[in-house]
Amino acid sequence: MTAGDRHDVIVVGAGLAGSLVAKHLGDRGRRVLVLEAGTRTLDTWPGHLDALNTYYAALAKVPNAPYRPNAAAPSPDVLDLEGLPSGGYRAHGYFLQDGPLPYASDYLRACGGTTLHWMGLVPRMHPDDFAVRADYGYGRDWPLGYADLEPHYRAAEHALGAAGDADEQREAIGLPFPPGYAYPMRAIPRSHLDRLLAARLDGVPLRETPDGPGTVLRVVTTPHARNGTPDPRHDHYRPAGATGLPNYGERCVGNASCVPICPVQAKYDARKTQAAWSHRVTLRARAVVNRVLVAGDGRVLGVEYQRYDDPAAPAHTTRTAEADVVVLAAHAVENARLLLLSGLANSSDQVGRNLMDHPTLLTWGLLNRPVGPFRGPGSTSGLECFRTGPARRARAPFRVEIANWGWSWPTGAPASDVARLLGIGAEPGAPRGAGLFGTALRETLGHEVGRQLCLQFAMEQDAESRNRVTLDPRHRDALGNPRPVLTYDLSEHVKRGIAAARAVSARLFALLGADDRTAYAPGPAAPGWYRFEGRDYVFQGAGHAAGTHVMGDSPATSVVDPWQRCWDHPNLYAVGCGSMPSVGTSNPSLTMAALALRSAEAVDRDLAELRRPLVVRQPGGSS
Repeated sequence: MTAGDRHDVIVVGAGLAGSLVAKHLGDRGRRVLVLEAGTRTLDTWPGHLDALNTYYAALAKVPNAPYRPNAAAPSPDVLDLEGLPSGGYRAHGYFLQDGPLPYASDYLRACGGTTLHWMGLVPRMHPDDFAVRADYGYGRDWPLGYADLEPHYRAAEHALGAAGDADEQREAIGLPFPPGYAYPMRAIPRSHLDRLLAARLDGVPLRETPDGPGTVLRVVTTPHARNGTPDPRHDHYRPAGATGLPNYGERCVGNASCVPICPVQAKYDARKTQAAWSHRVTLRARAVVNRVLVAGDGRVLGVEYQRYDDPAAPAHTTRTAEADVVVLAAHAVENARLLLLSGLANSSDQVGRNLMDHPTLLTWGLLNRPVGPFRGPGSTSGLECFRTGPARRARAPFRVEIANWGWSWPTGAPASDVARLLGIGAEPGAPRGAGLFGTALRETLGHEVGRQLCLQFAMEQDAESRNRVTLDPRHRDALGNPRPVLTYDLSEHVKRGIAAARAVSARLFALLGADDRTAYAPGPAAPGWYRFEGRDYVFQGAGHAAGTHVMGDSPATSVVDPWQRCWDHPNLYAVGCGSMPSVGTSNPSLTMAALALRSAEAVDRDLAELRRPLVVRQPGGSS
C-alpha cells in the first residue's frame, strides 16, 4: 500500500449524491478519493458532441440512447424488457429479473451518473410523506421529518441552481418554506399547454368516484434544476456567469430533449458540481469497486476495485485504497449489490429489500385545438392535489405531470405518427398499407400531432420486503462480478392508486373536451401490462430507484441510521435514494441531494472526532 492510496474519505460513485458529498468534504479540507465505475467521455466538448450525434442517430430515443455501451460497467436499459403477446415479460441485458412484474427503470453508470439523462425536476417531498405508516397505515416511516430536512433542501436547491416559485409551492401544495425564501432561479415559464389547462381546470372540483369528496384542481409549476433567470431575492444570489451557482451552459431554450441530453447544457448534471471541487478531491474513473474491506471489529478499512482501460474488454487490474470513512453513493441497486458482495451491513436482513420506484400510468388523448407540443422541457407544470389526503389510506397517492412532448412516451410520437400515416405497420415486416403523402400528409400530421395531450400519473410505491435486489453467482458481468437479480411486483395499494388515476384521467379528459385515445393491451411494447379487477393496465418505470438500504431508528429493522451511517459499521455510509423508507410522489433527486449534504456534515464530524487530540491527564488532575 503506497501513501497515495490513503485518503480521509473514499466515495464510491460520481453521480449526484457522491459529487455533493465529495465537494462538501473537500471544501472542508478533507482528502477525498472518488471512484467511478464508468468513463469520463462526456467531460469534454468532443465527448458531448459525440453523445449528441449518437442520440440523433438512435432509432429509439430512450434515456440511455446518447451514451455508448460499457461492457466493463454495464447499465440497465429500458429496451432490455420485452412484453409477451399474452402478458408477462422477458428481460435481457444487465438485470436478471424473476418477479411477477418487471422492474422497468434504468440508470447510467458514467461520470455524472443518471443526472446525464434525467428530466431535471426537483420538487420537495410533502411533509405527510415521512410518516405514511403512522398516519395512513401502510409502508415504512422515516426516522426524521420534513423539518429535519428543510435546511438541507435549501442547500440542495442552491447546489443544483434550482428554478421555482416558493410562494406558489407554499400556497398550492402546503410546503413549509422559511419566510421570504426564494429559489436560486425564477420558475421556468409555463408552456402554452400549461396555460390552456390552467384556464380550463383551475378551481374546478373533481370527484374520483361519483359519491366521493371533490378535489379542487390547480395547475402548479414544477421546480427544475436547469438554468433560467437568476432570482436576486435568493440568499446567495450571483449574477449569471459568476461563481457560486452551478450555471455553466446556456439558459434553457426549449430543445425538448432533456431526457436524454440537453444540447446547450442548461440542465444540471453532477459534473457541474465536480467542476467546483477542491483540489483535495481526486476522481478516478474506470474503477469498479467490487468489495468493501472491513476489519475484525467491524470498522471499514477501504475498498478493493478493478481498474480497466478499454470499456469493451474485460482486462483489468485489481487495486485497493484505504480511508478512515467509506461512502457508498453508487445507486440504490449498485449500493445494495456492493453490500451483498461484501457481506456487510445486513444484520437486519434488509440489504437489497424494499426496492421502490414511481410506477407511472400514462394516458393520452386529442384536444380540440392545437396546444404546441414538442417544445420546452418534458414537463413544466402538474396537478399536485392528489399527492396526499384521506384517500391515501385506501389507495396510493400520485402526482400528475402535464407532458409537453405529446404522445412521445406512450406511442413514440411523432415518428410513430409519420409511420402510421405513411402506411408502415407497427410490427417489423408487416405489409405496408395505403398511406398519405405530400400536402395530405403534412396537413394531417399538423392537425393530429399539434393536438396531442399526455398525462403522466406517478404513483407512490410502498416499501415491501419482497421487492428486492439479490445476487446469483452463476450470472456475472465482463469483470466477473455477479449481476443484480431483481424481484418486483406492485401491491394492491399501488394497483388501487393506478385504477384511481385512470378514473381521474377520464374525468380530466371530459373537462377538457379531449378525445381519450388511451388503450392498454399486452404486447412487445407493454412489459408492464397486468389486469386488475377486470381491467387492463400498463405501468412504466420512472427511473426513481429507492429503498434498498433503508434508514430507520433501529438496527434490527433498518440498514442505516438517520445520517445514512450503516448501523453495523460506524465508518461506512450508504447514501442515496436507497436509504429512503418511502418515496412519496415527488421526483426523489432533490431529497437525495438534501440527504447527501446532511450526511456529509456527519462524515465531517466523524473525521473531526477521530482526529481530536487525545488529552492525557497527569496524577493530581494536571494535563
